[in-house]
Amino acid sequence: MRTQRKAADEARIAEEIMSVLPEGIARACSPEKHNIRYSLRAEGLKLRTIVFSRASLRRLLDDPQRGVKIEYLQRDLLASATKRTDFRYPRLHVHVPSFPRKFAFGLPLASMV
Repeated sequence: MRTQRKAADEARIAEEIMSVLPEGIARACSPEKHNIRYSLRAEGLKLRTIVFSRASLRRLLDDPQRGVKIEYLQRDLLASATKRTDFRYPRLHVHVPSFPRKFAFGLPLASMV
């Protein structure tokens, strides 16, 4: 019972975020354990997929700043609709190493003979 309520709450938050999109363009895909996924089809929209992390939506449920964060996500979703093909919450971050470990003390290792 409790897990069904959590799943319903997660879906409700996801629907609230997507409420800024035109009605009838989003279709829920088969349920996944860790994500809620939607497929979109609309003329003039580049956006085709929306993916919400269930854990992030659960944290958002209890957040005192929930209204502000949902409003931000709605604006971000609208801005993404014509520019990107997918929208994820939370966004995936790609970490690039800042500096390769070839150099010691500013000199290449080969010169330290």
